[in-house]
Amino acid sequence: MERSFKKEVALLRLGAGEEFAGEGILAVTKALLQSGVSYVGGYQGSPVSHLLDVMVDASDLLDELGVHLETPTNEAAAAAMLGASINYPMRGAVTWKSVVGTNVASDALSNLSSAGVKGGAMIIIGEDYGEGASIIQERSHAFAMKSAMCLLDPRPNLPSIVEAVEQGFRLSEASNMPVMLELRIRACHVFGRFTAKDNIAPRISRKQVLEAPDFDYARICMPPSTYAQEKHKVEHRLPAAVRFIAENRLNERFEGDLDDIGIVVQGGLTNSVLRALERLGLANEFGESRVPLYVMNVAYPVVPAEIQDFAVAKKALLVVEEGTPDYLEQAVHVALRRADLQTRVIGKEVLIEAGEYTAEVMLRGVQRFLDEVAPEGVDTASAADQVGALDALKARAGELLGAPVPVRPPSFCTGCPERPVFSALKVLEKEFGPTHVAADVGCHTMATLPPFNLGNTMLGYGLGLSSASAVAPSFAKRVVSIMGDGGFWHNGITSGVASSHFNKDDSILIIMKNGYASATGWQYLPSSQQDRTGAATGMSIEAVLKGLGVPWIRRVRTYNVANMIKTLRRAMTSGVSGLKVIVADGECQLARQRRLRPQIRKWLQAGRRVVRTRFGIDDDICTGDHACIRLSGCPSLTIKPNPDPLRDHPVAHVDNGCLGCGLCGEVAHAAVLCPSFYRAQIIQNPTAWDRWIDRRRQAVIGWLRERAAA
Repeated sequence: MERSFKKEVALLRLGAGEEFAGEGILAVTKALLQSGVSYVGGYQGSPVSHLLDVMVDASDLLDELGVHLETPTNEAAAAAMLGASINYPMRGAVTWKSVVGTNVASDALSNLSSAGVKGGAMIIIGEDYGEGASIIQERSHAFAMKSAMCLLDPRPNLPSIVEAVEQGFRLSEASNMPVMLELRIRACHVFGRFTAKDNIAPRISRKQVLEAPDFDYARICMPPSTYAQEKHKVEHRLPAAVRFIAENRLNERFEGDLDDIGIVVQGGLTNSVLRALERLGLANEFGESRVPLYVMNVAYPVVPAEIQDFAVAKKALLVVEEGTPDYLEQAVHVALRRADLQTRVIGKEVLIEAGEYTAEVMLRGVQRFLDEVAPEGVDTASAADQVGALDALKARAGELLGAPVPVRPPSFCTGCPERPVFSALKVLEKEFGPTHVAADVGCHTMATLPPFNLGNTMLGYGLGLSSASAVAPSFAKRVVSIMGDGGFWHNGITSGVASSHFNKDDSILIIMKNGYASATGWQYLPSSQQDRTGAATGMSIEAVLKGLGVPWIRRVRTYNVANMIKTLRRAMTSGVSGLKVIVADGECQLARQRRLRPQIRKWLQAGRRVVRTRFGIDDDICTGDHACIRLSGCPSLTIKPNPDPLRDHPVAHVDNGCLGCGLCGEVAHAAVLCPSFYRAQIIQNPTAWDRWIDRRRQAVIGWLRERAAA
């Protein structure tokens, strides 16, 4: 889940000279307001999903300034918003998740970068590359290069990030190029301070409206304009960008006494490099390095003259750039060789070619570089000892553990309404055997992991049904596609449902309707009960499906596993050809708990009766085969030692994390497992009637106990 910023948005009102202290993503929002943006928008996705959350929480301030806030249903729509900056001197910013969002937005971005912009246009990218990423491992760098967009990668501290936002708009306007600002997860969540400036009301806004439209065919992406636009990119925009970067010193250079070597580093990786140098005794805790650094806060375009000047009189440079292809390393090579400089360039030889540059990776890479070039004044043996000490610590840790730590794959949250659907599919496998399941992006992707292992392909957000179109005719049974309600509104309506129905595909689609964009922090969707203002949306998935002409639609409450199995069986065996859609309806439990908890707290304080449901397992009845665990995978359903001294197998147990969704009991019933589950109601602020009933029950239970003992 993402955090709420309702309290912190007060910081966005700080004026000139006041000190801002807060989180990185909030600082980005403040920098946007200080830059006089006219409009903001985007699509949620880690690690920048909460940038839109901040904007929504700060709606009052945006209205005061006249800033328009849009929450589009996908990244393509967000990118198209930037078209406002093509004709008019309006500054605008949109945001989305790294390369997957840029893939979706690429059509609009190509047209935007071809036409060029008058007003500053900024795309804030959540660069999700590395071990903690939830996506395919690609970077945004290639998009900036192929479409001629500037790519900013600021050092991960608040002053640098704020400076990058403000200068990014000026760079965009000076070069007529859109600007991408990539922020890694550490930059989004880093805490720090900077001196604030006054917010600037935009020159053009709902409060300062345009008088007449601007028309210029040279800005339309149609021949012959496109040929001139391409020429303009090369002859004007890129040189103007390079000039602006150099004149305003957007890239930074830090000198050191070891001047026969140097490190060229992406801005966002600077702290990692300094930490490695500090561990090797070549930098202090304040970030002052003995090794000269050239920090590329602008990753594209590069400034050859700056690279050449930095490399003069150095025998070797280390280029620190995550991922492959090594765009920056190649650019450094070209810049030096064109100037006939023979400085040695080292990069992927000592650093890993793929994967995140963690602290350990960086430490080993810098040490190998030092060992390779043996700079004067550096004790390379001492640096090697640091790596040796790390290896010794890891070996000792392995000895103490005695065995590898068991793999613990991620899973659905406790009480997740999507888990019962996959429990139903697993139960149905006993009857029909395994079938191809086309997975999709969202919480339901967790079903590809144990204990369900359901999901053979995943091709993109809202593309589960499309990905099954070619494989479905090759199976003797109907295949199943999964789609979330977020994916449905994002891309699934046209690319999935409309396409499948038009082509008369005979397959099954399950739409997980949990009410929110749950995986990114519970943002509202068109089919949510309300929008961000609290008003009813008036839109539904079922109505859209009927409007598209889909004849076979069933809506099933997800927690009713038996009914879900029955509906899936009918879809599998129906004699009617064509698309069959099951809308699996169940509100995200975490969002529901967040919504109800304050309400329940008020009820309790007011003395009102509150009933909570919990489930448990009778130790005497549990057989210990744990089929219930394998078919539900709920984190609150676990095991404990068997209290019966004559039985060895541990019994199933429901721990205190239970939310009372009832899945465990539903699965046990639907799959005809042992009847060991029981349901209990916990009553707070009981009424007189509750107390009277409880006394009678206790009396009967006591009498039965005495009789059993006798």
